[in-house]
Amino acid sequence: MIGAARTLLASHNLVTEWTVRTLRARYQQSLLGWLWAVVQPATQAVILAVIFTWVVPVDTGPTPYLMFSFVATAPWTFLSGALTDMTNSLVENMNLVNKVYFPREALPAATMLARLVDFAVALGFIFVLALYFQLPTLSLALAALPAIALVQMMLTAGLGLAGAALNVFVRDVRSVLALGLQLWFYATPVLYPIDKVPAALRPYFDVNPMTGIVEAYRAVLLRAEWPDQSFLVSAAVSALVLIIGYGLFKRVEFRFADVV
Repeated sequence: MIGAARTLLASHNLVTEWTVRTLRARYQQSLLGWLWAVVQPATQAVILAVIFTWVVPVDTGPTPYLMFSFVATAPWTFLSGALTDMTNSLVENMNLVNKVYFPREALPAATMLARLVDFAVALGFIFVLALYFQLPTLSLALAALPAIALVQMMLTAGLGLAGAALNVFVRDVRSVLALGLQLWFYATPVLYPIDKVPAALRPYFDVNPMTGIVEAYRAVLLRAEWPDQSFLVSAAVSALVLIIGYGLFKRVEFRFADVV
C-alpha cells in the first residue's frame, strides 16, 4: 500500500488534470457555475432552519439554527457527493481502465478532490455568514480546520475506494450506498445538537466518525473552540477505514479489466 501510495503521488499530474476535467464537465454550460457548490448545502440548511426554528423548534443556544445546520450540511454534502462520484468513477470510465495503464485509484481520488473544491467554496460562504451573524469565527482554533478536513478526506477516501472497487463487481453497491447515506445522515448530529442524544445512545453516536468531524467543524467555526476528544476517535476510525478501503481496492484491482 505504501508503494501504491507513492505511485499515486508520482501521478499527481494525472490526478490534477482529471480533477480539472471533472469540474469543467460538472459546471460547463451552467448558469450558476461555482455557485452550485453553495446552493445545494445552503438550500438544505435554509429548509432545515425553517422547520426547526418555527415548526419544531430545536434549541441551539446562541447560534442561529441556519448557521448550526449549514456548518454541518456543507461537510455532509462533500461526503455524500464524493462517495457517490467515487463509487461510479471506475464503471463510468472503464474504457480507460481497459486500455491505458495508470494507478486506478487516480480516478476516484480525482472525483473526491473535485468535491473538495466545492466544499472549499461552501466554507468561504460559511465565513461570510459568520461575519453577518457576528460569530467568533476568526480565532486561533481555525488552525485545526485543515486537520479536520484531512480526517474527513481519509474517511471519504477509504469508503470511496472500497465502494468504487465493489461497484465494479456488484452494481447494487450504488443503491446500497444511497440507502446507507440516508440512514447515516440521521445517525449523525446534523439536524440536532449532540447533547440532545439520550445518554443510552451516546456511545453508538460516538463511534460514528462523522459525529466527531461535524462537532469539530462546529467547535472551530461556531464557538472558536478546539475540537474535543470525540475528534480524536473520528481520526483513529477514519485512518482505519482508509487502510482497509485502500487495501481492498489494491487487492482486487487486477480484476477490474476482466470484469467489464
